[in-house]
Amino acid sequence: MSAPPSPSAYVTALVKASGTSFYHGMKILPPPRREAMYAIYAFCRVVDDIADDDTVPFAEKRAALDSWRTRIAALYNGQTDGPITLALLDAVQKFDLRLSDFQDIIDGMEMDAGDPIIAPSLSALDLYCDRVASAVGRLSVHVFGDSSAPAQDVAHALGRGLQLTNILRDVGEDAARGRLYLPREFLEEAAIPPDPQAALASPALPQVCARLAAMAEQQFALADAAMARCNPRAMRPARLMQASYRPLLAILRRQNFNYAAPRVKLPAWRKLVLAARLLAA
Repeated sequence: MSAPPSPSAYVTALVKASGTSFYHGMKILPPPRREAMYAIYAFCRVVDDIADDDTVPFAEKRAALDSWRTRIAALYNGQTDGPITLALLDAVQKFDLRLSDFQDIIDGMEMDAGDPIIAPSLSALDLYCDRVASAVGRLSVHVFGDSSAPAQDVAHALGRGLQLTNILRDVGEDAARGRLYLPREFLEEAAIPPDPQAALASPALPQVCARLAAMAEQQFALADAAMARCNPRAMRPARLMQASYRPLLAILRRQNFNYAAPRVKLPAWRKLVLAARLLAA
């Protein structure tokens, strides 16, 4: 009988199997940092899968998320219970990762685990973006090698920019699942009902999406300004993530936010060019 994979091999395989470009993007990091990022991704993947399983009652999903809260808290007492928590313990100890950021991520997943999010207020949307994206960024900048105040600003702004871009890219797919992450205030001002299918069919939808795209661009600009005050080498992965997402906004605009078109994505060749430029920088 073959030995089970090491925690590092386990989380690396999980990330690779997910088919995400994150697997290749993080290869620009040295092995200890790369393995820590894979551990963080594996944790996020598992709790996101719990929240996204529409076949499971909310009470069961909340119990599963509560179990992860307990397991993450146990890490800070040196306790583990499997390959993901073992890999996370190594990351926590090497890179001084904060318990509060892991707990924020779980809180964000719980927001998605209950009734579908439909037309949140701007403040609720900002809280959601902070929990599901900026909290990941706060963990990530520690792993990248910069835990300064400007690096925290990068996490705050870049996480929001990335998440708002995700929301804009996925309006059609989210509507099919009964979800609508566009802010209630923007919808009301455009006279669009807070209903996923009604919003998708509204001729005013592009103007709402354009306003949210402007918010995302503002966050990317703030992230750029903060990165200029950080360790340049440590920020290379953050720049790669931004460079992989920010162009999607221009593509969505060119398509006038047409969600009948195929899902927007950046061509693989362009991602490779971006990675090569960052490695040469």
